[in-house]
Amino acid sequence: MIKKILVPQDGSVYGKSALDWSLWLAKKFGADLVGLHVVDLVALEGPFLHDISGSLGFEPFLNFSAKMREVLEDKGKSILRTFEEACEKAGVNKETQMSVGIVPGEICEKAKVADLVVMGRRGINARFEYELQGSTTEAVLRKSPKPVLVVPEGFSEPKSLLLAYDGSPNASRAMHSAAEWSKTLGLPLTVLTVSVSEGDTTLLKDAEDYLKPYGIKAKFAALAGDPPTSIERYYRENKHDLMFMGTSHHSRIFEMVLGSTTEFVMRSVGGPFFLER
Repeated sequence: MIKKILVPQDGSVYGKSALDWSLWLAKKFGADLVGLHVVDLVALEGPFLHDISGSLGFEPFLNFSAKMREVLEDKGKSILRTFEEACEKAGVNKETQMSVGIVPGEICEKAKVADLVVMGRRGINARFEYELQGSTTEAVLRKSPKPVLVVPEGFSEPKSLLLAYDGSPNASRAMHSAAEWSKTLGLPLTVLTVSVSEGDTTLLKDAEDYLKPYGIKAKFAALAGDPPTSIERYYRENKHDLMFMGTSHHSRIFEMVLGSTTEFVMRSVGGPFFLER
């Protein structure tokens, strides 16, 4: 059950969407929110080159990094005040944290004591990012010790949940989360399996047996074909608006490659995406 949600905040429109989603989830699950702002160490270390320039005969920028840190921390405090005001207006319990470091690493460290991380699909540098996910979000997805919900720009209440299930341990954990969400939110859940050949319904039978005690409205579908494209097409054609999925990787290679099916679906599905690893 979700009782603590970590919400990284960077002042972007995607950060605002993550906050809107988190406020809605917090009220549904009775959870507390933790607003986190990370002062980017890269942004602090970059100006160090300007400091060196003085000794090379260029215009010196004495104490530039210290001043930059002060500016970035003030900006972070302002972002967290906005977070606090939104929580107070919604009547949601909250706390705020600020840290200095490599942004994805700090988020993953704080995630150790949360139940869920909610992040925007992209961030403050969205105009410089050409992939569907920003670099920070992708790094968190690869290393987070807890499930991550990636949300698009803007919030709208989901109506129909879809779980892509392949029988792996992480997919089973994703099924548990999908069942909890379906029950708590009062939303229907569809369990989808995709295999290269037709006829095997063992996974669906296992899923049906697992979900029966939850008393939720569940539908089960089996497709034959290429898993990544079949999942994306089913999601789109059946107008689902929240995807649950688990990765099947258990080695460190997952830190570099999410897996062909997971990554394709995550990049292709435009709506919110819950990933269990």
